[in-house]
Amino acid sequence: MTFKVGVLVGSLSSTSINRKLAKALEKLAPEQLQLEEIPLKDLPLYSQDYDKTFPPVAREFKARIEASDALIFVTPEYNRSIPGSLKNAIDWASRPYGSNSFAKKPSAVTGASPGNISTAVAQQHLRSILSFVNSPELASPEAYIHFTPGLIDDDATVTNEGTAEFLRGWLDAFALFVARVTAAVNDGQDPGRG
Repeated sequence: MTFKVGVLVGSLSSTSINRKLAKALEKLAPEQLQLEEIPLKDLPLYSQDYDKTFPPVAREFKARIEASDALIFVTPEYNRSIPGSLKNAIDWASRPYGSNSFAKKPSAVTGASPGNISTAVAQQHLRSILSFVNSPELASPEAYIHFTPGLIDDDATVTNEGTAEFLRGWLDAFALFVARVTAAVNDGQDPGRG
């Protein structure tokens, strides 16, 4: 079975190391996962005032989330949390009340940073948010990528074989998790947190 996986990159930077990581994941993914980025940069700041009439960019964003079988979040860490742009995107897709696009959609979280603890704190904040919006999360293995110069080249190839092998294993684990959650949801079960 093949799963369409939407990828949300938390950084808006044109030189984002997290976008490099997202592109590398596309190349490393097993054949049953088809990864495609869902851009979030054009979303305005969310306000409840929009709930009655969503702007077209937000409707398109929600539709792309809903058309995905699963989601991968690739987030930097800003001030020990996720970027405002990513939180804003999650707010849009979870609204208006009663139309949460994340409900029962399996997800995984990763991120890259030059720092030694990588994006560990941001990922924990993001996991809390995803739990609230009822997105079952791959809990293990966790993927904190310590980004060093040249780790991912301009062709989105991971140059360190140990890191590439780890990411392939992480993606394989996610593929199994997506299949398990999808089967549970299709059987009418509550998949819970993975």
